[in-house]
Amino acid sequence: MLPAIAASLTLLFFVTSILYASVGHGGASGYLAVMALMGLTPDVMKPTALILNILTSGIATIKFYQAKHFDWRVFGTFAIASFPCAFLGGKLSLPDVIYKPIVGLVLLYAAVSLLKGKRLPTETSNPQKIPLAIAILAGMGIGFLSGLTGVGGGIFLSPLLILTSWTSPKTTAGVSAAFILVNSMAGLLGLGIKVSTVPKEIIFWGLAVSLGGWIGAQYGSQKVNNINLQRLLGVVLIIASWKMLSVLFSGVL
Repeated sequence: MLPAIAASLTLLFFVTSILYASVGHGGASGYLAVMALMGLTPDVMKPTALILNILTSGIATIKFYQAKHFDWRVFGTFAIASFPCAFLGGKLSLPDVIYKPIVGLVLLYAAVSLLKGKRLPTETSNPQKIPLAIAILAGMGIGFLSGLTGVGGGIFLSPLLILTSWTSPKTTAGVSAAFILVNSMAGLLGLGIKVSTVPKEIIFWGLAVSLGGWIGAQYGSQKVNNINLQRLLGVVLIIASWKMLSVLFSGVL
């Protein structure tokens, strides 16, 4: 990998981890977007995103838990069904013509959510009882998609928890961080930890997202987030989504 590309990825990963960790996310969709824009191949993108996701979401989990923004009951309800499905999804390896459009759609979904600003409501909510059957089905679906694409699932779980008033916004961030952590670990295990495809620069990228994750989670667990930064990230995700989805029309990114 060219030094200029590696350095650019390090900086972009750092910024992405700050933005995502501030709302309790690991940043996988952002990492995938960055790697797509830089032209990395799917066999590199998936394990790299999962590894970086584990680092960022792990730090975010600790920060939000320490700030008392966590609910073991809500986390367990979704995670118990998502973990095995994420493992199964991680074991699957799809050809580019299938993998890239799926990731493109995931990035597009994340971008629309960010641009709408639904990650950052400031009002407190009264938690409602979570229907067990719905939670299990949602956990299974999100888990499988997480392992399949290399995202942690927070971009799907967070809107679900907030829009249904199942948790408060801050607790949603804490639960999502832990949910992303276990799904990313399951996906990486399912992938067989094929680190031979991960660039050696992962060491520097890991340090970058760890620092960024600490900064973002510290800010997000204590203060209100800047929605304008989220919307800017949404624009980046749309660009990356278009780049991934273009395989449907040209066959070549």
